Amino acid sequence: MPSFHCDNLDIRQLSSSSLIAAIPQLFQLASSRTAAVINVSADKSTDAIAKVMAVSQSGLSLFVSTTEQEAQDLATIAAVGAIKTRTPFLHFYDNQKPVEADGALVQKLVSEEDLDALKTSSTNATSTTTAYLRYKSAKPEEPLDVASTLNKIFAEFAALTGRVYTPFTYTGPADAEQIVVSVGAAADAVAKELNSSDKIGALKIRVYRPFSGAELLAQVPKSVKRLAVLESQDFTSSWNPVFLEIAAAYQVAGDDSVEIVSAQHASAATSATIRAVFEQLKQIEVPRRFVVGSEAKETSPVSGKFQEPVETPYIRLLDEVFQGRLEIANAVNSASIWSPDASKPETATPEYGFGKLLSKIQERSRFVDAIEKALKESDLSADAQKALTQWLLLIKSPKHQPSKIADAADAVEKALDAEAAGKSLLANKDLLQDKSNWLIGSDSWAYDLGQSGVHHVITSGENVNMLIVDTTPYSSPVERENRKKDIGLYAMNFGSVYVASVALYSSYTGVLAALMEADAYKGPSIVLAYLPLAENRDALATLKETKVSIDNGSWPLYRWNPVLEAEGKEPFTLDSQRIRKDLENFLKRENHLTQLVAGNPHIADALVSSLESDVKKRHNALKAKARDDYAKLLAGLSGGANGPPLTLLFGSDNGNAEALAKKIATRGKTRGLKVKLMAMDDFGDVQDLAGETNVVFIVSTAGQGEMPSNARELWKALNALNIGDINLGELNFAVFGLGDSNYWPREEDALFYNRPGKQIDAKLELLGANRLCSLGLGDDQDVDGYETGFQAWLPELWKSLGVKDAGAEDDAPKYTDDMMKIDSNYLRGTIAEDLKDESTGAVSETNGKLLKFHGSYGQDDRDIREERKKMGLEKAYSFMIRVRMPGGVSTPEQWLAIDDLADKYAGSAIKMTTRQAFQLHGILKRNLRTTIRGVNHCLLSTLAACGDVNRNIMVTPVTEIPEIHEQVQKFADELMPRLAPKTTAYHEIWLADEPVAGNAVQDFEPLYGPTYLPRKFKIVIAVPPNNDVDIYAHDLGFIAIVEDKKVVGYNVTVGGGMGQTHGNKKTYPRPASMLGFVSPKDAFVIAEAVMTTQRDYGDRTNRKHARLKYTIDDLGLEFFKAEVEKRSGVTFEPERAFEFRDNADRYGWIKGTGDKWHFGMFIENGKVKDWPDFPCKTGLRELAKWHKGEFRLTPNQHLIIANVPEADLEKTKAHLAKYKMDNVQFSGLRLNAMACVALPTCGLAMAESERYLPKLVTLLEDAVEEAGLRDDAITIRMTGCPNGCARPYLAELAFVGKAPGAYNVYLGGGHKGERLNKLYKESLREEEILKEVKPIIKRYALERNAGEPFGDWVIRAGYVKKTITGKDFHDL
Repeated sequence: MPSFHCDNLDIRQLSSSSLIAAIPQLFQLASSRTAAVINVSADKSTDAIAKVMAVSQSGLSLFVSTTEQEAQDLATIAAVGAIKTRTPFLHFYDNQKPVEADGALVQKLVSEEDLDALKTSSTNATSTTTAYLRYKSAKPEEPLDVASTLNKIFAEFAALTGRVYTPFTYTGPADAEQIVVSVGAAADAVAKELNSSDKIGALKIRVYRPFSGAELLAQVPKSVKRLAVLESQDFTSSWNPVFLEIAAAYQVAGDDSVEIVSAQHASAATSATIRAVFEQLKQIEVPRRFVVGSEAKETSPVSGKFQEPVETPYIRLLDEVFQGRLEIANAVNSASIWSPDASKPETATPEYGFGKLLSKIQERSRFVDAIEKALKESDLSADAQKALTQWLLLIKSPKHQPSKIADAADAVEKALDAEAAGKSLLANKDLLQDKSNWLIGSDSWAYDLGQSGVHHVITSGENVNMLIVDTTPYSSPVERENRKKDIGLYAMNFGSVYVASVALYSSYTGVLAALMEADAYKGPSIVLAYLPLAENRDALATLKETKVSIDNGSWPLYRWNPVLEAEGKEPFTLDSQRIRKDLENFLKRENHLTQLVAGNPHIADALVSSLESDVKKRHNALKAKARDDYAKLLAGLSGGANGPPLTLLFGSDNGNAEALAKKIATRGKTRGLKVKLMAMDDFGDVQDLAGETNVVFIVSTAGQGEMPSNARELWKALNALNIGDINLGELNFAVFGLGDSNYWPREEDALFYNRPGKQIDAKLELLGANRLCSLGLGDDQDVDGYETGFQAWLPELWKSLGVKDAGAEDDAPKYTDDMMKIDSNYLRGTIAEDLKDESTGAVSETNGKLLKFHGSYGQDDRDIREERKKMGLEKAYSFMIRVRMPGGVSTPEQWLAIDDLADKYAGSAIKMTTRQAFQLHGILKRNLRTTIRGVNHCLLSTLAACGDVNRNIMVTPVTEIPEIHEQVQKFADELMPRLAPKTTAYHEIWLADEPVAGNAVQDFEPLYGPTYLPRKFKIVIAVPPNNDVDIYAHDLGFIAIVEDKKVVGYNVTVGGGMGQTHGNKKTYPRPASMLGFVSPKDAFVIAEAVMTTQRDYGDRTNRKHARLKYTIDDLGLEFFKAEVEKRSGVTFEPERAFEFRDNADRYGWIKGTGDKWHFGMFIENGKVKDWPDFPCKTGLRELAKWHKGEFRLTPNQHLIIANVPEADLEKTKAHLAKYKMDNVQFSGLRLNAMACVALPTCGLAMAESERYLPKLVTLLEDAVEEAGLRDDAITIRMTGCPNGCARPYLAELAFVGKAPGAYNVYLGGGHKGERLNKLYKESLREEEILKEVKPIIKRYALERNAGEPFGDWVIRAGYVKKTITGKDFHDL
């Protein structure tokens, strides 16, 4: 028989005895998708097939043959299959002789195209194994269906040879009632014992991987009532892999008509063994699991009340894999980790076991020292010295080689036994062996991770392994919602811990691989082992629960190996097949266009050009139609409307109710209704309602069950009417309300839910109006928010009006922000024209959005909004401008310029923001251009201070090593222009003598493109130990790593963000994640790559889901990291060590470089204006006239008077004292307090913030003083809405506005700014806040440990749970 050779086909020969040890290599082979065949011969043991089954889930296709002819044929088919599918095959044959493929047959069964494709795939193969990079490195193609390919090969093989093989072969009567399913030699033995009179059949499994449940069921006769799976007895688990596979196949098919039992043979599958199985099957009742054979009685489960501990299967695996090396340090005398020894319950804890292992590790370390000392000082023989030296080399090697260490230990013991000087060393000979150290725990360890032994093991760096068994079912949404802390995620955040999540009933091989990898990793390891419902001892229930929980992602199977990361390989392996397949399908679809453009570069320009052209044409046509329709309306035409009249009145603060009203209006017009649309307060006299025919109210809920601001006057008039005051007998009405049933969660506040809609509905009914349809209520807590209720209510409305339902297809296409950006011609829009319009103090909605890119927001004074409305005046519109200034650095000349602009146009006040920028408020539209020109004339800018672009770059303003500030500031100064928009629109609109209007100029954005970013993008640079910039709150962070007074590089973080929406758990703040370390020169391209990755992958359909934090959570951090590395050409190194101390500002005098000094000045909430007792604006203006240094705005809204020369030091001190600017003797609470602007100018504010926090701090200071905590720093922050401008979710104590005078209270943020806080109480008013918070402060003073921050203590005290990631922020 000619042999076969192919350069790109890897063919190996192994014995079954070596399979278990080869599991890591098998996984690696499978993940690399290499064409390979491993022919495995049986060893002389009786459980060879069991060893094969143990590796069956390593990812290789698996054949099992018995006869010599079958072995040669399947070896041939495996080689052909490997070539055609370019995947590895494992072929086990029940023989000790080597086997080879038939070369002549292989050559006939493979084509030149197959070999060329194999060669190409081998050439293109990379070491990267992530789904994303695998697809990015290859042409898009449909994944090969291995099962279908094998069936074709079987058919072609049969045509050539006449020998027919199928994955499953049935033997026996067609009307069999019982069937025995088995693999290998046992299957042949069963077939030989069949007797037609028994009505028993046999099914042989020849192809175990890929396993086709459908093909198996097709082979089983329909008459079968009972099925036995015959396998060799497995002492590590009650249920064997083939049994679980077949049970799962029937479960998937929904077929419960067949009873499935597990038959296990304790010895070889002899004739007597098979007959014993047949006899069991004939019984009326058969145990779910039974054992036959000569050792069955001895090894069957023990009868009586005793039940094995639920963790036993995993402990058996540990014992099988590590045998004499195994060292389990806790719960050693306990029946189970769930029932520790009552006399010594502490022995079951991780702390106890860790302490025991730590003592052993330290003892071995001293033993090593003793051996090294003996080699230097004692008179040991050459043999003894050689043996000891070899042992030392092995145990200090980074390689994992326990078998060599065991041999070396034996050699040492033998050599020292003959040495007098070696007797003392032999007293501790057990320390020569390389132990596998394990702690066994339950899922109860998932509580209070930060304070538990789990945390101590993770952070110790010691070579300790933890096996944590979780028995909780997670298949139901309720259980998933209530699940405990994610130990795996917690551990992976440290970066230096091996973590695996496994499930015995899903992947036996995966469990073995994880245990072996954990043992090999020289550091802490955690293996999370799933065994749901184990206490019930119901294998099928456990199997089903395992399958569902893994398929729905509740228990993902994965491995995180830091060793691979250090080698530049992918450290994360996702083993959950369903999740991985979904991910790969998504990535393949996403990548198809990318590959097309990569292969045809000229297509890219055509695609972009075509897109822009089509969008512009489409919207130009829509705008033209809108103008035509409006002209018809003005001409008295109604577009052919001949139906009944419909008046739509909306009450809307945030635009949702108005949008729904407009949607009804649009659909009503298409159905011929005569529609009028307006805000409720625009309706006029309430008596006019009597003259209407059909009126529909769409009204949202404001504040604490209040009417929206544009609905209050009409409601006031309507509510004042009594029966008889108005005749509404001819009026038909309908009401739809929008609210949030969870916004006011207290039982007594339930009446606030959708109160406005309910009030209007009840009042109209009371006044005698006729109801068109029942009251509709939209609830933000529904799956689709208020749309759920609206879609159910709307058809009833159309029906009552006598028109057919108007579907969503009638809606005009939504004009998205991306469309707006494209239409704007690179941010021009019609801003220039709008600025000239003196008929209003506002600008159009579209231009208002575009103005943000230019550094300005439209606002109005909400304090006088209602009064102006009563006077018939428009809102008191004005504008805020924000000045972009990297690191918050301003020269004295620039300070004077901003001060002058504030006096002229901004109410004589300067706001220093939470992101180191100046803000000027109250600028009238007619002064907007002049103010922005003034900013630019002093060499500052407002461009990109707001909008969907990279905004101001923050920098730690005072560094502990003074020389560092200049280096990080230089980095920010150079990075800012690289990431700034390049459009000339800013210069044309604000700086040119004659602004250019409309589309007269065309330019481009090389970095952003015409649609810019999906949402805003924020960058910060932190210099440890100070985290004043709140590195974890921003999209991109650079943590400076300093050596010898020089920045040697940066640790890079991504994905931080603060914003969320009350009541919407799909929105959440998120702490940034670590990517790794880069050099200073590479930091620039990394920044560009991070931003462009967000540009291309960020969500552009839902702005509430468009920030980088959601992009990373949706795609995965490793995916994002790989994409950044690909785009930048830079590979991240492991993060460098650093430590933050706090996130506060520095106050008082601080030494700078040379003869320079800095003064940290306290300015409450960053408001620079002249107060009666604190004329800081005048004082700073006068200082700026002669100050020779610079001013630096801090991240917490204060000010650094920087680089004061020694010669000016006393003069500066005297000046500060004169204007009372030298006072920093405030309470620690006030010094660490921060608030956003909120009312009266911010349109998003739901409550006061900047104006209220100082008062609240004063009220809390009483408790602080009484508790003796005046000088203790507690980070306290307040915002007027949940968007998080003052970064409240990182505060130890935070107040987030929910309604006027009402705040949600959050506790437990990290004092270093490293951890999110958690909601403690909702909707508290001042009296309630003081009642709740004051006792907490007093208790903290009494119970805290030395140096324990407030945020840590409230978690330890149980007020809130610890927040680990953004996704568990809402997990209370």
